[in-house]
Amino acid sequence: MAEMSVKTKEKKKIIIDPLTRIEGHLKIEVEVENGVVVDAHSTGTMFRGFEIILQGRDPRDAQHLTQRICGVCPASHAMAASKNLDNALGVTPPINGRIMRNLVLGANYLQSHILHFYHLAALDFVKGPDAAPFIPRYEGDYRLPEKVNAACVDHYLKALDIRKKCHEMLAIFGGKMPCHISFCPGGITESADSDKITNFMWRLKEIQAFINDVYIPDVIAVAETYPDYFSIGVGCKNLVSFGVFDLDQKDDKKLLHRGVYTDGKAASLDPDKITEYVKNSWFEDSTDGLNPKFGETKPAPRKKAGYSFLKSPRYDKKVHEAGPLSRMAVSYLTGESTVKKLVDGVLSHFKANITALFSVLGRHAARALECKFVADSMVDWLTQLKPEEPTCVPSSVPNRSTGIGLTEAPRGALGHWVSIENQKVARYQVITPTNWNASPRDSMGQMGPIEQALLGAPVKDPENPFSVIRVVRSFDPCLACSVHVMNTKKKLLAKYRVA
Repeated sequence: MAEMSVKTKEKKKIIIDPLTRIEGHLKIEVEVENGVVVDAHSTGTMFRGFEIILQGRDPRDAQHLTQRICGVCPASHAMAASKNLDNALGVTPPINGRIMRNLVLGANYLQSHILHFYHLAALDFVKGPDAAPFIPRYEGDYRLPEKVNAACVDHYLKALDIRKKCHEMLAIFGGKMPCHISFCPGGITESADSDKITNFMWRLKEIQAFINDVYIPDVIAVAETYPDYFSIGVGCKNLVSFGVFDLDQKDDKKLLHRGVYTDGKAASLDPDKITEYVKNSWFEDSTDGLNPKFGETKPAPRKKAGYSFLKSPRYDKKVHEAGPLSRMAVSYLTGESTVKKLVDGVLSHFKANITALFSVLGRHAARALECKFVADSMVDWLTQLKPEEPTCVPSSVPNRSTGIGLTEAPRGALGHWVSIENQKVARYQVITPTNWNASPRDSMGQMGPIEQALLGAPVKDPENPFSVIRVVRSFDPCLACSVHVMNTKKKLLAKYRVA
């Protein structure tokens, strides 16, 4: 990573560009005064553009093309796009199709959460050997006992094998990974035969054992050793969850609940209250304040007021954090009994209450507990499959329609919106989790969730700002998911054609 310190009159500015061990390219700029962060800016440095690519195409391309937005969570984009088209085309997947979609997405969840802790974030707290890929690094205040630290390094390697098994598991019903091929409007094209169910189950059992016996204990060990990080990285304390893993055919009942938590109160979600602001983003001001069903993607890379290629999604004009913390807290507050039992167990271990989740360690704990909840639920879903029964229903593209597809990626609330004219995509809009979390200031001057969470973070040595990194990585930002760019004025090294 490139890091630069600049002295002002009484403050010191720290620029980390790019911030490493995340997906994609993120620039973080903070100002430090009296040893703490007093201001922060989060910058997505590249333009995405998939919304433009989809215009004029057959809508049924969406569940395939949008997976290319992110190589880590393509299943989430396939799910959002498929639900979007289900809605626009007026179809409902059969029971097998719904369950198999859940299993594909669940496999991607498990892989992503294990990836984040062991291969992206854990090395903020675990000191690896002085060799790649463990260096270069900031030298943090490593505190884990030697034996625990050594075990976590071993688990880093074990997690690579577990992630591979997650991919194998996904491919059983997805066809391949990354960017699987089985999702379609109205369900999934794979069959639910007994051999596939058995192959899925034995991999799932090994992954469950890793989550229960390795992942969760490692997160608890880190939390016990770094208790101060239960009060660092608090953030906006408002949460949004689109809900995920359908448990019925009506798109009503979710494993992890749909809802919001705003100003200390839980409420149901109203998608019409979602707006995107671009005052400080490199997009034309004419697109400011629009709900995504009316949204437009018009880049303005030379806009002087802009400092990010991420828009600023807001719910009811207020900043909301997305991610495992949001899903678990919303489900907890809306009475999901298993989530409540899991969360209360960890909170009682640390003699803390629910507000402890609003922190660096709270996000890591919520992610680990969610990983267990999803894995355990997948076992039940497998037993509900009925071999040889239908997995999809036929569909056709209407001349004109609109659709919305809301789900949750591992990193948070994911939404796709489509408008169809003359059987082609007239408008397509995507809001990714990191658009919520790493967003810049909006048109009301409100800082984004990561920017707010950085305020108050301790920085004893501006040349070694490890606490800043710990705060940002706790959100598991995915800029690959939020932004992409291609410079057409320069000669391309390769050309790509999507048939």
